Amino acid sequence: MESFRIYTIINTDAKTLYKAWLDSKEHSAFTGGDAKIESKKNGKFTAWDGYIIGRTVELVPHTKIVQKWRTIEFTADAEDSILEILFEEKGGKTKLTIYHHKLSRGDVDRYKRGWKEHYFSPMKDYFQ
Repeated sequence: MESFRIYTIINTDAKTLYKAWLDSKEHSAFTGGDAKIESKKNGKFTAWDGYIIGRTVELVPHTKIVQKWRTIEFTADAEDSILEILFEEKGGKTKLTIYHHKLSRGDVDRYKRGWKEHYFSPMKDYFQ
């Protein structure tokens, strides 16, 4: 299994960003893909028009979200990956860190690129 950690700075406070991540309408708006999110512990979610599916396993308000996460490209026998989303506010902006682990060998570069292109870049535009 492989993992990676990446981060970016988003021009909004941690509370706003955290709440938007867990809100179906806002998540859809800042990524450009349809999302359906049950914003509670053990809540199910889908994102990017059903490409991403999973379950939220831990919530620390405005600080941390942990999810069991997979895409439709995972094989049926593949274990869910684990996604940790960390929100650290500094001066009205938020350092958003993605720690994605338990990925299959060879998937790191593809998913790292995906987070940058399909989340970080549109989020920076959305939260100006």
